[in-house]
Amino acid sequence: MNLMLINIISKELGFPADKVRNTVELLEGGATVPFVARYRKEATGSMDEVAIGNIKDMHEKLKAIVQRKDTIIATIEEQGKLTPELKRRIDDCFDAVELEDIYLPYKPKRRTRATIARERGLEPLADLIMLQQNADIRGRAQGFVSADVPSPDDAIAGACDIIAERVSEDEGARNAMRRQFARHGVLVSRVVKGKEAEGIKYADYYEWEENIARISSHRLLAIMRGEEEGFLRMSIGIDNEIAIEQLNRRFVKRPSSSREYIEAAVADGYKRLLAPSIENETRSNSKQRADDEAIAVFAENLRQLLMSSPLGQKRVIAIDPGFRTGCKVVVLDSQGNLVRHTVIYPHPPQNDRDSAARVITSLVNDYSIEAFAIGNGTAGRETEEFVRRLGLAPDIFSVNEDGASVYSASAVAREEFPDEDVTVRGAVSIGRRLIDPLSELVKIEPRSIGVGQYQHSVDQTRLKERLDVVVESCVNKVGVNLNTATKQILTHISGLGPSLAENIVKYRAANGDFRTRKELLKVPRLGSKAFEQAAGFLRVVGGDEPLDNTAVHPESYAIVVRMAKDMNVSLEEFISNSELRKKVVLSKYITDKVGMPTLTDIMDALNKRGLDPREQAKVFSFDPNVHEIEDLRAGMILPGLVSNITAFGAFVNIGVHQDGLVHISQLADKYVSSPSDVVKLGQQVMVRVVEVDLKRRRISLSMKGI
Repeated sequence: MNLMLINIISKELGFPADKVRNTVELLEGGATVPFVARYRKEATGSMDEVAIGNIKDMHEKLKAIVQRKDTIIATIEEQGKLTPELKRRIDDCFDAVELEDIYLPYKPKRRTRATIARERGLEPLADLIMLQQNADIRGRAQGFVSADVPSPDDAIAGACDIIAERVSEDEGARNAMRRQFARHGVLVSRVVKGKEAEGIKYADYYEWEENIARISSHRLLAIMRGEEEGFLRMSIGIDNEIAIEQLNRRFVKRPSSSREYIEAAVADGYKRLLAPSIENETRSNSKQRADDEAIAVFAENLRQLLMSSPLGQKRVIAIDPGFRTGCKVVVLDSQGNLVRHTVIYPHPPQNDRDSAARVITSLVNDYSIEAFAIGNGTAGRETEEFVRRLGLAPDIFSVNEDGASVYSASAVAREEFPDEDVTVRGAVSIGRRLIDPLSELVKIEPRSIGVGQYQHSVDQTRLKERLDVVVESCVNKVGVNLNTATKQILTHISGLGPSLAENIVKYRAANGDFRTRKELLKVPRLGSKAFEQAAGFLRVVGGDEPLDNTAVHPESYAIVVRMAKDMNVSLEEFISNSELRKKVVLSKYITDKVGMPTLTDIMDALNKRGLDPREQAKVFSFDPNVHEIEDLRAGMILPGLVSNITAFGAFVNIGVHQDGLVHISQLADKYVSSPSDVVKLGQQVMVRVVEVDLKRRRISLSMKGI
């Protein structure tokens, strides 16, 4: 282990070095973030998943820098230019930008004007000019005239090309220009000539200028998307005169016969090489910051969606609404299994409401239905009103359809329902989302769930990595029933993955329900390490070992057994009697390996045995008098559901097929730094209609004073 990396992480993140070292050792040894956060608190100092994830990310970045340094040192050494001082600078550097600046003069590059000048033997002339002495430059340049260098002017021009490249590769110069671009850089966006009509959705940015340091992430991503689609032209620049003057102060040391040549080279180096390089770097850094913010918003929204309230094991009728093609209806049992499916046509053009009413009423009675799950897409509101007017007992829930079509056409859906078409699969997904959102949503690629801002414009690799972490965190926080869990959700359990998840399902199908957690060790290729990582997050309900239906890890079972023995009761009685557990003196059970954090977690696990940390789903109804955007009037106060959260506000579904925006300034009567501090995805809220733009189909809402 590289202790220097540990010390850097410790200093940067503010964690004790020994806790960082322990955390890295666990992660490098194959432990997952959820496992370390939950079951290794003594080693980490009770760090949460975020802190452990930050340590993991930073350690991986630093390791990448170490590998990069090895490559750089080897390259420079091959050139015969690696001095002890240069090697020391590289060894001591752990900043990726600084490292590349050090390497830049030695970095193999394409054949440049400076390269050609060096090939023609003009570097000594460049050195002479840089000395800034009162020498006869033109006279000295005469000595460099050759077949490739026809005149003294050509020699001086070539020497200035070398100087220009030196200026562009100078660390100090690059840092000075970075600061200028960071502080004073202005983003300029202009419409591409002839694209005005076609790119109308980007009209706000046809003539746009803004300091790059202050531009919001969503605005930058929108402009960059417009540029990518060919409607906008974007640039980032600073005052060139100020920049060149600053560089001249750095490179022009004294009045001399060389001055005019150096100044010309500085201006050329800045305009041709340095400014474009720093502009690209600024663009890249700004894009990364915007990506970071957008990804963070998406990740938090996804977390809230995955942890949204489940209805639980109830018998459900799920309806995927539609007009012309009808409403696909499926009946699901309490485990989410498909029992029956049909189609009804209560809406135009068929308007067969009587037949549809008879079908729904019959299904409710025949299958003792406990709830309706109705998709919120096309015809969703109309279908909800139709079912509500039937006056049936089951509660009615509106369910977000985002991603249901992706699932219905996926390999997972085809594997689950090989004999059903996509419409049936989509309706099943809607129903299962109500029963257990987490179990169903893990089957869908997270990026397909529309709960972010400009998610298709950000770095897709980084987005996927971040969202995968969120999915893993949520699944392990909730835990899963080992005997009912699907392959898809088992895949996200700590220490498993797709192969072991599939092996578990196959073993269960061949051997029946698991009776204990230990039986997992009989699953092919599931060894002791995977068992250690996974066991605590898997539940065996009604099995042979009562502790298997708790979050207590098997490695700690002996502690609980000892506690029960010390209280002179059976294990079953100890687990079931909360008053008895209150009498336990935890300090008695502290050892070299087990500290108070673990003991506290054990007692918490016993107190919350079998409990889902998520709140139960609540019934919600839209205003019955509002169905279309045309029904809205300024001043109306309406119920709604938060459908998406962005950096600039929250979108709320008020039942009119078009979500309204509650701008961040309208979320509360006090200052709001982040919308997620005020609202959560799926939250039931009351909003006031501020403005309705029928032409652009935009609705402005407010939560102030309500």
